[in-house]
Amino acid sequence: MKHLLNLGIILAILWLVMSGHFTPLLMSLGLLSVVICLFIAHRMDVVDGHSHPVHMSFKLIRFWLWLGWQIILANIDVAARILGFKPIKPQLIAVPLSDEGELHHTIYANSITLTPGSASVHMLDDHLIVHTISAEGADELLQGDMAKRIPTDRQGANNA
Repeated sequence: MKHLLNLGIILAILWLVMSGHFTPLLMSLGLLSVVICLFIAHRMDVVDGHSHPVHMSFKLIRFWLWLGWQIILANIDVAARILGFKPIKPQLIAVPLSDEGELHHTIYANSITLTPGSASVHMLDDHLIVHTISAEGADELLQGDMAKRIPTDRQGANNA
């Protein structure tokens, strides 16, 4: 029940922020929408103890901001390579994966693919095959800074 309540609060806040309208009619329709979503989620049994670790919310926001900045920098880098200011040296590398779990691996692979100039190609148990357009990009991934920045439930449990 606690997780269902957390989901309801998050949905209500998200609706308020995205709506921007605070008339009685729209507020009641928003509340009705949240209640219907909660009912459906409960009936489908998709809300469990691991639905959303609230203690990780601020760490996730910080990671998303950092990732957004990395995407901007990567766009600039790719544009410079397309325009011929920097060389293009495509590489296929094996990036080691930590033992943080499947969710961490998925977030890592998606974050790499979201960043222009790199794409996750294949995921194995202990490493990720990644295509990059530059040796510098490959070196950055092999250093593992992005993987270390992804918040994990273990970090949250250690800090709590």
